[in-house]
Amino acid sequence: MDNEKKVPVFASRFGYIMVAAGAAIGLGNIWRFPYLAYRNGGAIFILIYVAIVFVVGKAGIEMESALGRYTRTNPVAAYGKIHPRFKFIGGIGVLFTFMLDMYYVVVGGYVLKYAVDYLIGADFGGDSTLWYDSFVSHPIMPVVYTLILLLVVVSVLLAGITEKVEKVQKIIMPMLFVILIVCGIGMLVVSPNAMMGLKYYLVPDFSKLTLKTFSDACVQVMFSIGTGWTLYLTLGANVSKDNNIRKDANYIILCDTLVAILAGFVVIPPIVGTGSEMVAGPSLVFVALTDVFAVLPGGRILGFLFFIVLFLAVISSMFTFIEIPAVVVKEKLNVSHAKATVITTIAVFLFSLLCAWSQGDGILSFVRIPWINVDGISWYRIIDWVDCFSSYVLMPVGNVLVAFFCAKIWKFSNYERELTVGGRDGKLRWIDKAVITVLIPIFSIIVLMNVFGILG
Repeated sequence: MDNEKKVPVFASRFGYIMVAAGAAIGLGNIWRFPYLAYRNGGAIFILIYVAIVFVVGKAGIEMESALGRYTRTNPVAAYGKIHPRFKFIGGIGVLFTFMLDMYYVVVGGYVLKYAVDYLIGADFGGDSTLWYDSFVSHPIMPVVYTLILLLVVVSVLLAGITEKVEKVQKIIMPMLFVILIVCGIGMLVVSPNAMMGLKYYLVPDFSKLTLKTFSDACVQVMFSIGTGWTLYLTLGANVSKDNNIRKDANYIILCDTLVAILAGFVVIPPIVGTGSEMVAGPSLVFVALTDVFAVLPGGRILGFLFFIVLFLAVISSMFTFIEIPAVVVKEKLNVSHAKATVITTIAVFLFSLLCAWSQGDGILSFVRIPWINVDGISWYRIIDWVDCFSSYVLMPVGNVLVAFFCAKIWKFSNYERELTVGGRDGKLRWIDKAVITVLIPIFSIIVLMNVFGILG
């Protein structure tokens, strides 16, 4: 099945890798990874993460990319082309992406707000927590920044993922790396006791090696790399037969992991060195680091550079995050790509209001949604429930279903033929099959056990 002429392909292999890496690199790398590395013993977490990402993450990228290139259609129809009963797998992936969009654009708006504040020299006052809470609780301002972010993304995406997005990503990704390195060096130079923080980050603490550490690494790989939710299937539909999917996967993982590790150099040494509290969630970036920037020499410049890096990571991800549901809308409603993109963006914006207004003392902050675990029932705000259900349930389930589909429905022989272009790019080894049939399900089950409190 080769619909190469019917579907636009990326102009270059480098362009595709930059788009794919840009889609993977986002808040998970620069915001979430440093906190997890800090909490789980620094270097020991990094070692586990790297091992998992180059085994399980790589397999996930390869499977989805091969499916996308083989079927040349939207994520839902792709599974249906091979077997009509399995369209729901693509549907789960699209649902995950839409739910991810709902809160991702809101937090991305926060990032834009802080980048602007650092640029204009805003005074955060003596209490950065109060500043943050006041902003996220405002009924209008977070919505305005969310809308600005979406307008930036959609203006580039209107021409298609292989047009302006490819050209823009060739600029954004190298820029992101350069600024992140500059920011990291700056943090190490001006932070007091930075070497103490660097030692914590680079010297393994084996006492932190638990099943929970392993579970955190598993979910971080899935979230950071972006497997199990049709990201690479969508991009794969525009990949040329000339591309070596297996080598491309290595480059994507290398870029993504390098950014995550560099982010740790930016975040952990100054937090540890200044004696600040390393916290999870928005407080890490918008509160703890704001406090750090306030006391560092040149902190205003470093803060601006950091939030610019974070903003570049957000928009580079959002291009594909919007594209995934948009291609489904395009084919289901039989409309142009531009119209489908606008429809999708409007829908994302409207649903994002639920997440935006559930933060702080927002107008929907009183709404609580139940979450069942082994300890009973917890009550989450809308944004937290959406995050938990999508990232910790739909994503691992999606990984298991993709692995099952390639192994049992599409069959390894057909998968191998597309992945390797009939043997041109090697062959599917027994270890590759073991990763798909054994390791991916096991790792996904560990994530599910974690989110429902079974691992403690």
